[in-house]
Amino acid sequence: MKKMSIKNNVSWVGKIDWELRRFHGNEYSTHRGSTYNSYLIKENKVALIDTVWGPFAREYVDNLSAVIPLDQIDYVIANHGETDHSGALPELMRRIPDKPVYCTANGVKSLKGQYHQNWNFQVVKTGDQLDLGGKKLIFVEAPMLHWPDSMFCYLTGDNILFSNDAFGQHYASEYLYNDLVDQEELMAECIKYYANILTPFSPLVGKKIKEVLALNLPVDIICTSHGVIWRSNPTRIVEKYLEWAANYKENQITILYDTMWEGTRIMAEHIAHGIKSSDQDVNVKLFNVSKSDKNDVITEVFKSKGIVVGSPTINRGILTAVASILEEIKGLRFGGKKAAVFGSYGWSGESTKILSEHLEQSEFQMVGDGLRVLWNPDEEGIRQCFEFGQKLSGQLA
Repeated sequence: MKKMSIKNNVSWVGKIDWELRRFHGNEYSTHRGSTYNSYLIKENKVALIDTVWGPFAREYVDNLSAVIPLDQIDYVIANHGETDHSGALPELMRRIPDKPVYCTANGVKSLKGQYHQNWNFQVVKTGDQLDLGGKKLIFVEAPMLHWPDSMFCYLTGDNILFSNDAFGQHYASEYLYNDLVDQEELMAECIKYYANILTPFSPLVGKKIKEVLALNLPVDIICTSHGVIWRSNPTRIVEKYLEWAANYKENQITILYDTMWEGTRIMAEHIAHGIKSSDQDVNVKLFNVSKSDKNDVITEVFKSKGIVVGSPTINRGILTAVASILEEIKGLRFGGKKAAVFGSYGWSGESTKILSEHLEQSEFQMVGDGLRVLWNPDEEGIRQCFEFGQKLSGQLA
């Protein structure tokens, strides 16, 4: 750990994890690593906001003790109980067992459920304040952004919002500030983070941001739990979240498929040609979901106005890679998007019906009954795929 001054008596004391490649178990890909951001506020009273993931607990606490004698920490703030935020709490509290831990009521449930410890919990709710001696921490509950226990806190005087998982991204960087890193990389990780983690809660995201804005608190810096700290034009990411939360879509159609003996792949490519022939401006992307990173695919679905999903029929069902991505899509509850289906078959041909049922359950607006082609597409089958794509370019608008 290196202590890095953020503003006045506020410092970053977290951990950069350059090696991280999978997160939430194996559910989320982190191609660019991540950070676990922990913050130390040293006013008349000293507050520590969040810790780091469990594998780094001993390293974190040892390094923190080199920054400040641990018994000088007056308050521990747990904005979120998930273990990438709270994993070092057991080691920290073993050394300072009587210090109060401030969190939401659901935060107590989460921390007790994971660590089975009865620490000195202090439950806070929106509007509660903690006086640090001149400056105050103001707490704002943020349930389902993205867990029921989540909260923000705001430091008066320095005008810093500690935003927990909101506005973050899995992005390792020694720079640690938004204005110093590669902007394309940063925004790619931001939209991926939102698409894969926060999309199901979009109605709550928009509502909570507007609620925080209504408090009329000046925000000069947003300190996230993962990735960069927003010090340059921090409202930029807030505006992006409001945009993403409002049934976001670009002029893009994404085709998802898997294939056994190339028939469905051939269909996908000629459907894409048909779409493009009717609309030169639309961005068409194809993904064989058995060969693609699922979180990158989900990000493209999030950006799309419509998707086209294909699978051959196997054992009167669909291929497992397609079934898997459809399960992900269902849980994310994308809104305001359209969909169509296709697939090749040799005997029974149920795949398009099954695909449609999955997408209807995920609240996509279905376009037509889909396209089935028998065996490997011949010239007639290829023509059907091309014409199917031509029609979809308008229907998926």
